Amino acid sequence: MVTTDPAVPDISRVRQVPKTVKDSRAYTVFRVVNATVLVIVCGITLYPFVNLIAKAFSSHGYIVAGQVNLWPMGFNTTTLMEVLTQGRFWTGYGNTVIHTVGGTAIAMALTTTMAYALAKKHLKGRSFFIGMVVVTMFFNGGLVPNYLLISGLGFKNTVWAIIIPNAISAFNLLVMKAFFENFPSDLEEAAAIDGMTVYGIFFRIVLPLSKAVVATMILFYAVAFWNSWFPAMLYLSDPELQPVTLYLRNLLAGATGAGREAGMEEVQIGANLQAVTMLLTVIPIVCVYPFVQKYFVSGVMLGSVKG
Repeated sequence: MVTTDPAVPDISRVRQVPKTVKDSRAYTVFRVVNATVLVIVCGITLYPFVNLIAKAFSSHGYIVAGQVNLWPMGFNTTTLMEVLTQGRFWTGYGNTVIHTVGGTAIAMALTTTMAYALAKKHLKGRSFFIGMVVVTMFFNGGLVPNYLLISGLGFKNTVWAIIIPNAISAFNLLVMKAFFENFPSDLEEAAAIDGMTVYGIFFRIVLPLSKAVVATMILFYAVAFWNSWFPAMLYLSDPELQPVTLYLRNLLAGATGAGREAGMEEVQIGANLQAVTMLLTVIPIVCVYPFVQKYFVSGVMLGSVKG
């Protein structure tokens, strides 16, 4: 006969506590409404991109008639293939890659170093330099003086006409400065005690711990250089030096005339040319963005907090 100690509770009679807490009715309604709103917002955001892809592979007549929404009508790849087979298109793509990679590298080198220097409160003339940066956000010399300056420096028909004037963005510089101002000074002081120089602290301590804001600034600069076409139109008269965005812009602006010059048939310079050019321009950025997306929000928010 098994006896039980009255001091020990009977586990079988103890009420089992549920492992999960049941959501209240109000919270359940909130989750459903929140999910519904987010799905609607995502649908509204994605619709233009899906519609763009559908138009890029649709026939001219269906687009003009307004019958293309989310699915291609009269499937057509002629315009796309004609653009892709043009030699100047690929030359422009190569030029755009050079402008983007070179410009972003130079811009990041200048922006990070200047932002780090301006973040130090003991820097002599710090307020003056910050004021100079802020002034450029509201005032500039104008189109004609800039053109005369670029021409006087001998930058016309060179890659420097695209890279140098856009080497530093005042907004990006101020965001990085704010980020570096919040950087823990204890780490820098410890490195300095160990005998590390200012450059060593910057390259071996500060930059590796600033991946979020650095990745965000790289994205900002890369998108700006990739989409830039107006400076190229002003300073690059040689077609062999022009970026792909300017080539596609000229192709779109003078649709029939530009298409005939490029060897394209008039029937293929229809309404889907605009969708094709936009699709070819946006694809590289869409492919790159997922790799830096995880740093994007945190980088901007960290850089926007002022300590």
